[in-house]
Amino acid sequence: MMRKAVLACLGAVALLIGVTLTALAPPPAAAASLVQVTNFGNNPSGLQMHIYVPDRVVTPRAPILVAVHYCTGSGPVFFSGTEFARLADQFGFIVIYPTATRSSRCFDVYTAQALRRNGGSDPVGIKSMIDWTVANRNGDPNRVYVTGASSGAMMTNVLLGDYPDVFKAGAAFMGVPATCFATTPPNEWNSDCANGTIIRTAQQWGDAARAMNPGYTGPRPRMQIWHGTADTTLRFPNFGEQLKQWTNVLGVSQTPSFTDTPQSGWTRTRYGGTGVQAPVEAIRLENVGHNLPLGGQARMAIDFFGLSTSIPPTSTTTTTTTTGNPPPGGCTVRDDLNAWNTGLTSTFTLTNTSTTPINGWTLTFTLPTGQTITSGWNATYTPTTGHITARNTSFNAMINPNGGTVSGFGFQATHTGNTAKPTSFTLNGTPCTVA
Repeated sequence: MMRKAVLACLGAVALLIGVTLTALAPPPAAAASLVQVTNFGNNPSGLQMHIYVPDRVVTPRAPILVAVHYCTGSGPVFFSGTEFARLADQFGFIVIYPTATRSSRCFDVYTAQALRRNGGSDPVGIKSMIDWTVANRNGDPNRVYVTGASSGAMMTNVLLGDYPDVFKAGAAFMGVPATCFATTPPNEWNSDCANGTIIRTAQQWGDAARAMNPGYTGPRPRMQIWHGTADTTLRFPNFGEQLKQWTNVLGVSQTPSFTDTPQSGWTRTRYGGTGVQAPVEAIRLENVGHNLPLGGQARMAIDFFGLSTSIPPTSTTTTTTTTGNPPPGGCTVRDDLNAWNTGLTSTFTLTNTSTTPINGWTLTFTLPTGQTITSGWNATYTPTTGHITARNTSFNAMINPNGGTVSGFGFQATHTGNTAKPTSFTLNGTPCTVA
């Protein structure tokens, strides 16, 4: 009964994630669509496969991202409810969406078969999906990545342990260490792991991951870890246990090389390096529950993978402007707003329609009466009410000319009943057209 209750909780949270993020993520390009693939290879647990190939992909071979859903979810739901397909449109990578077909719609991260390379069960089916994509959609076998939420985050950890030679990096949203959910006899739910009471040394966790593919001595995939401190489904101690595991596997210190606050309530630490693609990156979210990824976080995962520079800019000019200089032409702003009860989110797409690139931007607008910003992503926002100034982060300062865009930045706000959008925007002093 306890397991069923927890899985029901996961399903309710998953539904909330899907409803919220569907509104956050603009739909992918109309010409490209999600397609189901059958007979894709060895598939011992009967997984389903869907694939999204955007109209414009990286050449000569496109990177591959495997995006793994939560319990009670599906590949199509994860496709429509997260930002990965829209980011694929922007940066030209392919996305594979597996679907678990057992009644709980949870992935197998607990059996002995799943926890060793080519042992059987779900990991083998997912590996077959990758092989099919390489052979049939010109995917790049040297640029394969994986991300997932909840059960999908657990599978992300497992896949990096089973197939370190296949994946270059992973990003786990609300997961647990590889092997933590192991049960004997096989049981889908491990309360000790879920509650964060399985505490081991970094060496023990590292040894457990290495034992999933014994004898492998090659390069190991990088890892990005996300977790909210208020998660009551897969409790927050699992954040630290994953951090122990992957710093040990990658042979880097558990002492951070870099620490910052991407936005209020977030603490980001990097290990073994200070750059965007450090060996291990961990993001702790204060007072956030089991409802990741939220708006903008998918883009941070794509940046960590190195996929956000896949397609060369449409312009080869090297001329730049400085922050504060308005574009000599114009700009367009689209505000995708999602409102509920007393809250709302806005996710923006900012387009430079001028003939000059912009390096550093400020976007100003006035919030309607009664709205107050509580958090933001991929930009800084000051103040929290009234006339707002949004400023770029270090990774999205450049906006190419002639239709170049910056997207995936936005904010969450409370409201007192007024859910209107701002009616005007100004980019570096130049008024923009509202799309």
